[in-house]
Amino acid sequence: MSAVHSTMLPLGTPAPDFSLPDVATGKTVRLADVARAPALLVAFICNHCPYVIHLGKPLAALIKELQPRGLAAVAISSNDIGTHPADAPDKMAQFASDVAFTFPYLYDETQAVAKAHHAACTPDFYVFDAGRRLAYRGQFDDSRPGSNRPVTGADLRAALETILAGRTPPALQKPSMGCNIKWKSGQAPAWFSR
Repeated sequence: MSAVHSTMLPLGTPAPDFSLPDVATGKTVRLADVARAPALLVAFICNHCPYVIHLGKPLAALIKELQPRGLAAVAISSNDIGTHPADAPDKMAQFASDVAFTFPYLYDETQAVAKAHHAACTPDFYVFDAGRRLAYRGQFDDSRPGSNRPVTGADLRAALETILAGRTPPALQKPSMGCNIKWKSGQAPAWFSR
């Protein structure tokens, strides 16, 4: 299992716009739909990645816990389904149901949204504050498949709680790690390196 790290998009970067279909409802979800939330989590994930599977249910539980406090969240899959059919929208909908997502799971067919975020791996987490400026991009916690460390979500939880309280998380943040985003043939961004 070869791991890729997050590109660590600069803090303060404005939230890239998106308009993507939710695989569970078929409705289009836009950045503007969550404009009033005090914190927005954008999580790049996919169905088949062992890193995502490792933390899928704890991630869903953390988001569900913090939604009543104003957290808005979307998960996005940008993988090429031509080479990775396990990440197709119908299978995304099943994954969202199995893991009990209480937030939209969006399909980025063109991969433009992943490129706009400089997303590199699954999972890759971005948290934007009330002004839609990037306040956290980093790991869920230090647990990895086979590491025997418990999945706690400590890093992401601390960042979310800080942002929901109207404060800024510390700038020292550990990059997320996971499987590389499966770019379409010849479409990997210039900044992406495996």
